[in-house]
Amino acid sequence: MKIAISANGSNLDAEVSNKLGTCEYLLIIDVDSGSFEAISTISTVGQRGAGINVIIFALTRGVRAILTGYCSPGVCNQLKTSGIEVLTGIRGTVREALNSYKTNYITNSETPDAHLRIKTTIVDRNILANAVKSSARQFVSLLPVLIGVVLLLGLFNTFVSKEMLMSVFSGNVLADTFLGACLGSILAGNPITSYIIGGELLKHGVSLLVVTAFIITWVTVGVVQLPAEIAALGKKFALLRNGLSFIFSVPIAMLTVLIINL
Repeated sequence: MKIAISANGSNLDAEVSNKLGTCEYLLIIDVDSGSFEAISTISTVGQRGAGINVIIFALTRGVRAILTGYCSPGVCNQLKTSGIEVLTGIRGTVREALNSYKTNYITNSETPDAHLRIKTTIVDRNILANAVKSSARQFVSLLPVLIGVVLLLGLFNTFVSKEMLMSVFSGNVLADTFLGACLGSILAGNPITSYIIGGELLKHGVSLLVVTAFIITWVTVGVVQLPAEIAALGKKFALLRNGLSFIFSVPIAMLTVLIINL
């Protein structure tokens, strides 16, 4: 049985390439005998149709499976349609990939010429460990935000009354929308926080249009953070971006409310 492994070199000690379509060599290996043929694909790397060439190489040499780091969905589907198994996520040298592949095969004693596949996935433990670590870091970084949202909600319900809000918002939709946009521009915080405050404003009878304008400017305009933005991106760009964001916040809020009401 023959398999193909994408590689960065022409021998078994070469590293498996990260992507099938950009590999320098395609090693056609006879799993039973260990003999192999190195096909150079350097001339097709980066060109349109590189994946098609790989398919042609595999079909003309009777390959039953391809091992690689990554294979585009289109090429992968064409290979599978042609009866060729595609195994992705492969790391290490070609020799290591070949040995891992061979250990997952057994020979059926009743039909000596047939090979049965036990498991098709070769798992890279380092990738799995990094994924777990990344998820843990994201949870830890999100935890302060969640705690802050809970505390903010409690503080809002404790210190902000309906009477206080009504004294700030007059009931005039246009004036209140402009005021909401101004408050959102001045205040700064995590977007999740704006949803919490917006929900509480709605509960206290504030117009949806006002709340929408408030949330839009909260997320897109940052008066408090303006000095830092000027230092990082330049005064002209920072002022223009914040100004346009504020100007378009009210029309966008109106359009959003109109769509919701429909």
